[in-house]
Amino acid sequence: MTLPLPFRVGPTHRAERCRALVAAGSAAALGTAALLAVSPALAATPAPAVTPPAPPQAGGSLFGAGEVVQERFVLVAAPIGKGERSQLNIYEQVNARRPCFAVGEGKPAPVNPLLASFDFTGICSRYIDANGYSVRVGGSDLATSYRLSVTQVGNDTHLLALPTRAGAGPELVVARTQGLGRGFMKLQLEPGWKVMRRQFRGRNLGHVYVYSDAWPGAQAAPAAAQPPAAPQAAAGKPAAPVTKAPLSPR
Repeated sequence: MTLPLPFRVGPTHRAERCRALVAAGSAAALGTAALLAVSPALAATPAPAVTPPAPPQAGGSLFGAGEVVQERFVLVAAPIGKGERSQLNIYEQVNARRPCFAVGEGKPAPVNPLLASFDFTGICSRYIDANGYSVRVGGSDLATSYRLSVTQVGNDTHLLALPTRAGAGPELVVARTQGLGRGFMKLQLEPGWKVMRRQFRGRNLGHVYVYSDAWPGAQAAPAAAQPPAAPQAAAGKPAAPVTKAPLSPR
């Protein structure tokens, strides 16, 4: 079959097509060589290091604790209703313009809450529930895992720190009235416990802690929990070398 003139491929068209194919092949070869030249450099470049997030601090707290003058505070077992039950009140003498409370003699020691008889604004502070006080041990603010409760135990009244969820920790005896009585009674703090001020970024807040540096009994951890020491050689005598038995041929 003879093609019309416009569709015939002459020698000139064949040569131009060959040259185009050769040029395309050369360009592809150059591109591959350039890629191969760059790839080792890319492979040798280390990937940017990814820093994992820091783990949360164990027992850490958003709030700090500041020292207070202990003599300005009194912890009181305050009667509820007809006096069959009591709750914790903490009174603070802010300044000396007028006395906020008076503590009597005896065990238990009676407390007269004088601040209830006048406008104590700017003179006294009174903390009567969990909005005003909480438990703290060392660096751990335990406001969400412990509550303070006044409970009669035998012939005494105790201030107990009670865990509010499983695994929070043991029940703690924080203070005692040292006897039974009626009305407002002073709670004597157990050794190691004191009052501290809650702080946020160094600023004092209207909240106080019943505070201990460490969990009671933590210093009496059993020595068996520590690994045994390596045996020491007797004084003046070198340790005997360890001799390995020769292996018998099989």
